Amino acid sequence: MSKKTAKSPSEKLCDAIVEGMQENKAKEIVVLDLRELDGAITEFFVICSGDSDTHVDGISNSINRYVQKNLKEKPWNIEGKTNSDWVLLDYVNVVGHVFYQETRSFYDIEDLWSDAAKTTIPS
Repeated sequence: MSKKTAKSPSEKLCDAIVEGMQENKAKEIVVLDLRELDGAITEFFVICSGDSDTHVDGISNSINRYVQKNLKEKPWNIEGKTNSDWVLLDYVNVVGHVFYQETRSFYDIEDLWSDAAKTTIPS
């Protein structure tokens, strides 16, 4: 009989961010697990795309509401809300990235951190 390990607080936060993204129909959700990488600045990146600046803003608001409601956590910092091209929600151990599709392609974070374990979340 195998023993099931409990999820860490960071894994629970990661799941909640994904749920918040899905609530607002985020596209191409990817989770990068950075825990095994030397020099990683956080444990997880959760990345998604929106179709417009309004969609990007709505997704970031949805994440914030969902995490606050379900885990009672607030982001340590939020960047990029003024132009909604790339909104970053920094929860310290987990960082949510909400991109406008063209901006995501330009920065290509998945390629920059290609040695991280990658999980694609089905739509």
